[in-house]
Amino acid sequence: MATASRKPASITFESLMRNISAGIFAPIYFLMGDESYFIDRIEQAIVSHALPPEERDFNLITLFGAETTIDEVIATAKGFPMGADHLLVVVKEAQNLKNLERLEYYLKMPQPSTILVFCHKNKSIDRRLKVAALIASQGVMFESKKLYENQLPTFCSSYLRERGMSIEPQAAVMMAEFIGSDLNRLAGELDKLLVVKTPETATITTDMVLTNIGISKEYNIFEFLDAIAQKDVVKANRIANYFEANPNANPIQATLHQLFRFFSNLMLAFYSPDQSERGLASWLGQTEWQVKRNVMPAMKNFRATKVMYILSEIRRTDARSKGVDNPFIPAGELLKELIYYILH
Repeated sequence: MATASRKPASITFESLMRNISAGIFAPIYFLMGDESYFIDRIEQAIVSHALPPEERDFNLITLFGAETTIDEVIATAKGFPMGADHLLVVVKEAQNLKNLERLEYYLKMPQPSTILVFCHKNKSIDRRLKVAALIASQGVMFESKKLYENQLPTFCSSYLRERGMSIEPQAAVMMAEFIGSDLNRLAGELDKLLVVKTPETATITTDMVLTNIGISKEYNIFEFLDAIAQKDVVKANRIANYFEANPNANPIQATLHQLFRFFSNLMLAFYSPDQSERGLASWLGQTEWQVKRNVMPAMKNFRATKVMYILSEIRRTDARSKGVDNPFIPAGELLKELIYYILH
């Protein structure tokens, strides 16, 4: 195993994982940010590749920020491995660690055989601090950011590709929109699909998602938006009736959020300089499948001025669903009123 003498100019999750898998380690990793998924993955990879299981009893030391001090962390990091190439010190919940600036003294002469890992979740430190600059110069400072909604289908595809599987574009979008941006939960649901697939399965399909992830095959937000895009009055109202009968699984605020996002993207689409499928996908940050299925049909069925009024009406319906200027109309009726306005 080797210790990195320099780090790549651009630190990404993928580049970090490649180096770690190759046994190239930095003396210190400061993993911080709002997305815990990437922090956990990097930490697990370092443990897995830096120390074989038989060496971990004596050479893997885990500390917790709320239960230790920075001086204790430094003292531990200055220790030596026992019968191994590395001493691995992992500081979990490092966001609770006080006096981080004292780490400067260790960073001036880090222990060559030690790999020191800080897991600083739910927040980031100020990169302008001297200690931050020292961390970045001596090792790796990685900020784990939440993914945008339009990045989630790509995450699904990448996650499965790492495990030798592919996924249909529609299925990836469905997973992303149904599960949301909680990557730990999203990864767990993808793992569930890997467990239930047959040995012959090479691609995760939409039917597999519908069958195993708890999405109704006929009455779901994806079919609802398809009906809206196509101006299918009968289908849209049939799904709305199902939503009304199952409010816990289909709360009106979630439906309004999806409608607002759909029509916001539709409004943006009208201003795209390239109205081709690929051009619209690039402009909106969506997959070409999403554009072909929803956006382009809706552009034929709605005019920009109507979309502007629809967005205003969705906001009004959202306020009324929360009791503003609406003392008695139930959520189901509000949604039906909105659908009528949208489709007529």
